[in-house]
Amino acid sequence: MQLHELQPKHKNRTKKRIGRGGKKGTTSGKGAKGQKSRAGRKMVPIIRELIKRYPKLKGYRSFRVDDNAVTISLDILEKTSKDGETINPENLINKGLISKIKGRAPIVKILGGSKGATKLTKKLVVENCQASKSVKEAIVKAGGSIK
Repeated sequence: MQLHELQPKHKNRTKKRIGRGGKKGTTSGKGAKGQKSRAGRKMVPIIRELIKRYPKLKGYRSFRVDDNAVTISLDILEKTSKDGETINPENLINKGLISKIKGRAPIVKILGGSKGATKLTKKLVVENCQASKSVKEAIVKAGGSIK
C-alpha cells in the first residue's frame, strides 16, 4: 500500500437539508405546525434575555482577550536577577527578557517552573506584575515581597 492509495475508513455524512421540496413531502421532516416547524433560529429565552441586555452599538465588536500579556518563568528570574533586585516590566525590558508590544510595556505574569517546581533563593521585590499562587508563596518564603 502506498500513500496515494489510502482512503478514509468511513464516508462523511452529509447534512440533512429539510424543507426544500423534493421527496420529503408535506412537513419535510419538521413535524406538524407550530413555532418549531417554522424557519429561522430558535433561541433559548435565557440567551435571548442576555442578548437584549447588551448595548446596541454600531460596528463590529468582539470579546477582547488580553492579548498583550506576557508570561515569564520563575526559573528565568532566578538565573538572571540579583539578590534584592526589583522586578517590574521596565526592568525586564531593559534586561531583554521581554519586549514591548505595540510600543508599550506589556502585562507580565510570573509563573512557576516546570511541573510546579518553584524554587527561589534570592530576595526579589516584584512590582506591577501578576503572579501565580505558588510563585507568590515562593517569593515570600525567600524573603521577597510583592507590590
